[in-house]
Amino acid sequence: MQKNFSRRTFGKTVGAAAIGASSLSSLAPNLGAQGTPRENYYQFPNGFLWGCATAAYQVEGAAQEDGRGPSIWDTFSHIPGKVYNNQTGDVADDQYHRYKEDVQLLKSLGAKTYRFSVSWPRVFPTGAGQTNEKGIAYYERLVDELLANGIEPFCTLFHWDLPQALQDKFGGWESRETSKAFGDYAGYVASKLSDRVQHFFTMNEFSSFIDLGYRDGRFAPGLKLPPARLNQARHYAVLAHGLAVQAIRDKGKTGTKVGLAENFLSGVPVIESEPHVKAAAQATRVLNAQYLTVIMEGKYVNEYIQQEGANAPKFTPEDLKIIGSPLDFVGINIYTPVYIRADDSSMGFAVVKNPSSYPHMASPWLDIGPEALYWGPRHVAQIWNAKEIYITENGCSSADVLTPDGHVYDTDRVMYLRNYIGKLHRAVSEGFPVRGYFLWSLMDNFEWADGYNLRFGIYYVDYQTQKRYPKLSAQFYREVIERNAVL
Repeated sequence: MQKNFSRRTFGKTVGAAAIGASSLSSLAPNLGAQGTPRENYYQFPNGFLWGCATAAYQVEGAAQEDGRGPSIWDTFSHIPGKVYNNQTGDVADDQYHRYKEDVQLLKSLGAKTYRFSVSWPRVFPTGAGQTNEKGIAYYERLVDELLANGIEPFCTLFHWDLPQALQDKFGGWESRETSKAFGDYAGYVASKLSDRVQHFFTMNEFSSFIDLGYRDGRFAPGLKLPPARLNQARHYAVLAHGLAVQAIRDKGKTGTKVGLAENFLSGVPVIESEPHVKAAAQATRVLNAQYLTVIMEGKYVNEYIQQEGANAPKFTPEDLKIIGSPLDFVGINIYTPVYIRADDSSMGFAVVKNPSSYPHMASPWLDIGPEALYWGPRHVAQIWNAKEIYITENGCSSADVLTPDGHVYDTDRVMYLRNYIGKLHRAVSEGFPVRGYFLWSLMDNFEWADGYNLRFGIYYVDYQTQKRYPKLSAQFYREVIERNAVL
């Protein structure tokens, strides 16, 4: 029922509320004499690593400079209709030329780390064989610049820019030859950078570059494979990961650590009670069977093999041994929850589909569920006994608007980050071994099939001038890093 208030009545009501609030101030045990917190209950451990992440094709540009070969994303983005407004990564954020400026953005945040990816075709223009010395020299300069500014480099070896030559010659991830080529490439990069880079991620988001690229056709190379061929491509991708792990251990300097960055489906119990918690853990194993589960366990779970039947991938015991090569750490990219409820089916769980009213960020797929940043690390630690975990991507798109005086007030992104980091704090405070957090992303960039239409950065990029502007979220994140606490 609507109540009508006059201005006078409203003023009396507000005044009474203020008096009431004042009289209750003594009941707030966490406030000091002037209302400042006495103790921050959301403090992170000393040494927690705060950083940002980017990917080569999304930020570097310089697509045809210094000997770089074409990737499948160069080809795909130049096909009319495949990317929003036919945009490409030819220039992107021009980080190839502006990396020193971007390192200063990181430094101004107080970032401890930077997760970047190496462009495979920049180092091996045809995916294998002859190396491009100018290509690897760029990454050496980037790493040196980071270290000179007190920022620890974390290196991702594959973030979707497969050399076009391997797609043309072998069918890309449909071939074991591509897996072998990736292992050789990974070993080479480790041999060049591991004297300065301690952490290497083999691959980023199997389900994105395989399922969206080879099943749905929405990402490069734009294929829609039948189930049997799709599952075999999935297998060769995780095999490539395993071969890379072995190559990095063989070619890297002593102390080099290796892991991966996977956007695994993290089951979140619809209600935090024992049946649903148990179901969420079971769902996390089964829903990630073809990627993270087989990597962590060295076997495909029976539910996956039975479900796929004749379409299940063909593999050897040696394949599984390679795929299951032990990891030093696990990186997880988490944006959205997958709600799970217990049921009496043979699986023991059911996925609960979000209603149409469920809130999301500017990207329609990016449903808001901060608790995913608690359950993700918890599952990885409890199911697979991971001893070192990183949140390798977390962030969101926003309808960012640059004001005439150069500001972006992305309050929705600040809301998103505050709530997600708060749930991450719960995981850390309960003892789950999360060692660092990489915000996606440092700056707006080429967002794959969405082109430059969606912005994920905490720095706004004017793509005409390449000028970077800090958003409100950059100020927020700077404060988080400085205080090492949720704000």
